[in-house]
Amino acid sequence: MIEGLLFAAGEEGLNERQLSQYTGLSAQQVRDRCEELRKRLDEAGRGIQLRRLNDLYQLTTRPEHAPFLEQLNESPRLPPLSQAALETLAIIAYRQPVTRIDIEEIRGVKSERALATLLARGLIRETGRADAPGRPILYGTTPYFLEYFGLQELGDLPFPELATTQEEGFPLFAEDEESPDGPDETGT
Repeated sequence: MIEGLLFAAGEEGLNERQLSQYTGLSAQQVRDRCEELRKRLDEAGRGIQLRRLNDLYQLTTRPEHAPFLEQLNESPRLPPLSQAALETLAIIAYRQPVTRIDIEEIRGVKSERALATLLARGLIRETGRADAPGRPILYGTTPYFLEYFGLQELGDLPFPELATTQEEGFPLFAEDEESPDGPDETGT
């Protein structure tokens, strides 16, 4: 029970009074049980240890494991975004709010998997429903998107060069709110 409480408390730990309160044990019983837990963790060579700082108890990693933990902190926790996810995210960032159909018209391929990835990572969110048949979901970026890319606001996004798809011949990031229907009178 004490081990579970200390694990849940994290780096803040718990003091003897708190452990007594949560477990119903006396202060002496808490000290005895914590000492027993410390010995068992040490004897088993576990990756964690029980530390006591005055009357505060914490579960911590062992100092000898520091090099391995540093590697963990340096390595990315999530794989990088795929090309499809990056394309989808760029379209959403510049055209939001935008529907899946609009994204697929621009990309020329299905985007369901990329959308699911971006939603799961918290980079985009559903912002509402379009006033169109079937009321399709509208997507937009999240505050985490700004943080992830080191932006203060959407206005900090770089102005994209006018890229065009080879097949449709229209700008990917048109300035108007409507999806491009094709070339205008100037042929762009």
